[in-house]
Order: sequence, then structure tokens, then C-alpha cells
Amino acid sequence: MNLATEQRIALISVHGDPAIEIGKEEAGGQNVYVRHVGEALAELGWQVDMFTRKVNVKQKDIVEHSPNCRTIRLKAGNVDFVPRDNIFGHLPEFVDNFLKFQEDNGIIYSLIHTNYWLSSWVGMQLKQKQGSNLVHTYHSLGAVKYNTVKTVPLIASTRLGVEKQILETAQTIVATSPQEQEHMRSLVSTKGNIDIIPCGTDIERFGCVDRKAARAELGIPSETKLVLYVGRFDQRKGIETLVRAVGQSKLLGREDFKLIICGGSRPGHSDGKERDRIEKIVAELGITQMTEFPGRVSQKDLPFYYGAADVCVVPSHYEPFGLVAIEAMASFTPVVASDVGGLQFTVVNEETGLLAPPQDVPAFANAIDRILMDAQWAEELGQAARKRVEKKFSWDGVAMQLSELYKSLSQQSVEQSSLEQPMVANS
Repeated sequence: MNLATEQRIALISVHGDPAIEIGKEEAGGQNVYVRHVGEALAELGWQVDMFTRKVNVKQKDIVEHSPNCRTIRLKAGNVDFVPRDNIFGHLPEFVDNFLKFQEDNGIIYSLIHTNYWLSSWVGMQLKQKQGSNLVHTYHSLGAVKYNTVKTVPLIASTRLGVEKQILETAQTIVATSPQEQEHMRSLVSTKGNIDIIPCGTDIERFGCVDRKAARAELGIPSETKLVLYVGRFDQRKGIETLVRAVGQSKLLGREDFKLIICGGSRPGHSDGKERDRIEKIVAELGITQMTEFPGRVSQKDLPFYYGAADVCVVPSHYEPFGLVAIEAMASFTPVVASDVGGLQFTVVNEETGLLAPPQDVPAFANAIDRILMDAQWAEELGQAARKRVEKKFSWDGVAMQLSELYKSLSQQSVEQSSLEQPMVANS
């Protein structure tokens, strides 16, 4: 087997297109993870093909990101946007078109890394059909998610079954935090292998601009106390908790107090409806004048928003990891986050920021005020936050850990194959 074949990998992210603009509907942390992992693995010498579902006839079938890294879009159902909970029935066609791509290009991916439960179903089919080594990252666990929502979708039982099956079937699961690993063991299955490799962030891009320059770029006065949210509009992201906490802040009424809520998609989509709901709450609280909704912020401008903020708030009901937290931390900005899931791993309470119980408005209000009202302590938190990201959460470091994992799995397969070869008797 030549090096190129040994070093080829398929990253599968059915509903999260790695080549799409981050911040659009269905484009969030998973897209960032797959794209950056793919590009960083390519830098290490892997030939990386990232497979996703085509959702628009105008989209290119193949997007080249670098000489060794590309996104490949496959047809699965009508070429149109489909909410993730409605995609499962289209997965057999995705598998068929993946196999056809292999056949047309003379490739067989012996190593596959799937992302999210939909992709895991695809990966298990490919493992069964062609014996591929299978690695999986959940990004979100149904067993946790369904405990935080009032209405459980019809697809829930299917998802829970698939999530249990992939943990017991894959060569290994990549958990992004010890907390996520614990949830897998306590809520999904005691069987299967789990390795902990965190998500990463671009430590050169985030943190490249200081607060004064960032505020000058965005037109924000230097004396303003700025609270920032970055992410999708989704009830589970807890934006309501944040705006109600700001409404209870001791700083309320000051002219130099500002809340910026970044994110959003097209009108009429699910996150558009959630934004409308949040805007109504903002109006009811009387904080419309101090609140800004810039919409989806480009990746080019995002470092300025993080850099300009005094505190970044991540009020999610649950996060398996929480990329926004480490992007803010990389930008020397302290974080106030929900005391749940991977946020307990990324944010060190009282050291790089503060943790508060999810949906606890008074606790979030108090945490935000503590940071805003003590500039020297906020500076110390920001410096410690940056150091933690440099040490643990760079994309290069994440890719290196994944690369070593892939190589060990491939080596185990080679050794297993040699053991399974029939003995040839001496003549």
C-alpha cells in the first residue's frame, strides 16, 4: 500500500457543509470543526475528502480548499435545504452516491471519520459494505438534547438507537471533553472505545487585534461596557437567559452599556423566528436602544467583535464543547458560560471566566456584572483564557492528535489482517 493510499481519509458531515459560509442555517460549530480539522490534516500530509449533502443546484460539486483538501457534495433527496430532522430518509441515497464516487475515481476509503448521528449511519453502512475503519464525533447527543427541549421530535427514537449503535460499532469515538465522555457512558452505552480529543481554534486569527483597535474598527467608544453573544438563534442556545440577565444588570441605565447579539440566517427559517422572539423580549425589557443585532458576522470581522468585547456570554442549555467559548478566550476575552457539558472543560471557573447554572437569569446577571465592574480582574481572566487556549485548543494540536489516532487504527487493521491470513504449510 503506498503512502497516498494509507494517508487518505473521508470526513463525512452530511448536514454540515464544511465549505459553506459559517453562520448560515445549519452552519455552526460542526462546520468549523470539520473544515479546520480537514485543512490541518492536509497540512500534515493526509489526502482529505470532506463529504456533505448538496443543498443548492448552484453549489459546486467539488470545492478545492488546498492541494490535499476538498469538499465533495453528494445528492441525497431533492437538491434543496432540508432540516436535519428530516434528512434520515435520504441517507441511503447518500451512501449509494458515496460508493459511486469511489468507483468513478478508483478510490476506497479505508478510514472514515463521521460527524453527527446522521453521518454515523452512513459510516456504519460503509463499514459493513467495505470494512472501513470508522471514527465518529457526536457534536451533540440526543440523550442530552432531548432532556432540554419541551417537544421531542418524531426522529428521536431513531436517533437514540443510531447513537447507541455507533458507540458500540465504531473503532473509536472522539469525545471533545471528559464531560461528553461521561455522558456517553452514563446515557448511551458502557460498550465501545472513546478517545478524548478537544475541538480547536485558530490562535493566529483570534487574538490578533487588541481591544482598542477592535473598537476603533467597529466604531465602539473605548469606555463602553460591551457584552457579546455569538452563535445561532436557537432556543437551546439560551439567548433569552442572556437578554434577561442584561435586563437585571446593575449597570442598566448607563449610556455606555451595550449588548451585541451576533448571528442569524434568512427570514422565515427557524433561527429567524427565534430572532424575532428574542427581539420582542428585548423590547419588553426596555433594552432595545442598547442592544444591537448585526446579523451574521463574516469570519473576517469576527475577531474584531471578540476583541472588542469586555465579556462573551455562552448561555447554552447544553454544549458538548462550545467553540465560541474558546474563540473568545483566544481573543483575550473572559467568558461567562453555562455550567454544562464541554463548557465545564473549556472555561475554568474563576480563572478564565465564570460558570453559571443554565437558564439561571440572576446567576448570569451577577457573573456578567462581576467581570464588567472589575476591569483589572477582567484583564487577568482574559490573559489566563488566552494561555489556556494556546496550551490545549489549537487546530494544529488537535489535528496532530487525530492523525496519531488514525495511524494507530490503520496499523491495528494491518496487524489484524496479517493475523487473519491463512498459514501456509512448509513443503
